Amino acid sequence: MDVTVEVVGEDTREVVVDDGETYADLVRAIGRSPQEVTVLVDGSPVPEDQPVTVDSVTVLRLIKGG
Repeated sequence: MDVTVEVVGEDTREVVVDDGETYADLVRAIGRSPQEVTVLVDGSPVPEDQPVTVDSVTVLRLIKGG
């Protein structure tokens, strides 16, 4: 399945996801670590271990600071 991935503040790209792949797999496919981002579907966060079932997601980078 082709998934449109919008990385907030960066770009939008197309990623091919195989059946059974998770949101963590999708995040890794765009060169990010699941620990540094949150994946949103229709504005709501989804668990990284959930299989991808939609054709469009938003990836929000998490910011840590001190």
